[in-house]
Amino acid sequence: MIILSLIYLLLSNSVTLRRDKSILYSRTTITILLISVLISYDNLYFLFLNKGIGVYGGLFHTTSTTNVFHIFVLLISSIILLLTSFYPRKVWIKQYSSLDRLLFSRLIYYQTIILNKMGEQFKIIEYSLIILFIVTGALFLISTSDLVSIFLSIELQSYGLYLLSTIYRDSEPATSSGLMYFLLGGLSSCFILLSTSLLYANSGTTNLDSLYIITSITNVNKDDLTGLLYWYKSYYIHISLLFMSIGFLFKVSAAPFHFWSPDVYDGIPTIVTTFVAIVAKISIFIFLLELVHYTSKSMFDVDFSWTMSLLFSSLLSLVIGTIVGLTQSRIKRLFAFSTISHVGFILLALSIHSVESTQAFMFYIMQYSISNLNAFMLIIIIGYSLYCYVYHYPPIEEINEKKNKYDNLKDINNSPIQLIDQLKGYYYINPFLSLSLAITLFSFAGIPPLLGFFGKQMILSAAIDNGYIFMSLVAILTSVISAVYYLVIIKQIFFDKPDYIINNDLRGFRADGLITEKKVIVEKFNIKLNNIVVSSSLSLPISIITFIISLFIFIPQEWLSVANILALTLFNI
Repeated sequence: MIILSLIYLLLSNSVTLRRDKSILYSRTTITILLISVLISYDNLYFLFLNKGIGVYGGLFHTTSTTNVFHIFVLLISSIILLLTSFYPRKVWIKQYSSLDRLLFSRLIYYQTIILNKMGEQFKIIEYSLIILFIVTGALFLISTSDLVSIFLSIELQSYGLYLLSTIYRDSEPATSSGLMYFLLGGLSSCFILLSTSLLYANSGTTNLDSLYIITSITNVNKDDLTGLLYWYKSYYIHISLLFMSIGFLFKVSAAPFHFWSPDVYDGIPTIVTTFVAIVAKISIFIFLLELVHYTSKSMFDVDFSWTMSLLFSSLLSLVIGTIVGLTQSRIKRLFAFSTISHVGFILLALSIHSVESTQAFMFYIMQYSISNLNAFMLIIIIGYSLYCYVYHYPPIEEINEKKNKYDNLKDINNSPIQLIDQLKGYYYINPFLSLSLAITLFSFAGIPPLLGFFGKQMILSAAIDNGYIFMSLVAILTSVISAVYYLVIIKQIFFDKPDYIINNDLRGFRADGLITEKKVIVEKFNIKLNNIVVSSSLSLPISIITFIISLFIFIPQEWLSVANILALTLFNI
């Protein structure tokens, strides 16, 4: 379904002359992704019965685990595309908001300025096409079963991400960040390619199933297998997999390979950051889950295991993501270090590798992805909601420092909210969006009874049960310390006075609108600033995700059951 849609989108992009058709392409892409979700959901029962199926000589295999995360990636991508599928603002008139009025009445007015029709994101027709390429690469990577398809999938996903980062051609920060992402992404791909060549040289096969068999034999037999493997050592494959893990840890911005992440997140437009920060990581972690499951050393083998690198990276990610995040003043750089800290939790669950930790791993990825999605969407929408406000400079003694700080914001049109200080007093402007952002940040910090608390609690429980006491202590301490920078944001939103005033040019804003029924003018209406609100296409998904985060304690069974069943299926229990 997705590949067929890619062909049609390529053809339509090549013949269109109007770049403002981008919004229609995004809506078409959402439809494509939702149909793909239905197809994947329809196959779930068959996969549970047959424990998976492989095609193309093992290049592609799908199981119940991979299919569930196919559905998850498709749903997340479709929600992200809502940002470019509808205009961010609308006119809302209370007396014309009843159901019968919405169905039979229509408001006609000059829409260009009010709705932000001239936004840069609505002029890029290639945006949805590139996203489909990335989603295709992500789905292939989740379901790969061969060294060849691993490299092809990760490169298909990565090339799309490089293009997406630089798609805003007139943005200097986006271009420089995209170039940095491309160069360091190419370096990480070199490690993955080196590891695939070493694995082929050591095993004589590119098929992962054969590699898993060889690994299990060499792990069970420390020295040799009745003299046939006297020349072969189990750490040959483990060293090769170590190089592969370095390449993938680069891609997910885990410490100590995280240094590109804050600069790239901050430089590219926030709409693009939302996609780069979430979808790229899900596919890699699910692939690593299967790789760890079949190649981690047995409990009787005292030789080196490549999964120790994941544990070491987890420790560094927890510490660096927390400590360095305390010094940040830019909101997306802070989210980048927050992501590094959360990647530490995910890698901890991955390296433990038990049924309980695998369940926690899957649950944590799902809950963190939707929380991260909500946080980035809120940052974007807060920027849209401030279009009629300007920054009010303080008294003369502070004016130079503040003025320079706000006047030097780069790429303000594509990323309106860049500094944490820009959120100061936002509660007095829009209390509902402020409350939603506060709930999401509390979930990041692991405050009960929000969704993030249960994810951290499950991972810490699995770590303690399996004897990882030191790592558990580090995770608890860093989680407590990281709450500081989340609370700083919340303090500025709720307890500081806003530095914004209504733009003088819009202070007396009035626009004429016509209420029509059956193409007949019923009434003339004067549109004022308080009639302009955030579009339902953005406020509705944010409301739903916020309710899921805050009310998870009342509906925990479905999510926990899915994670539990997938973990048990993976371990054949």
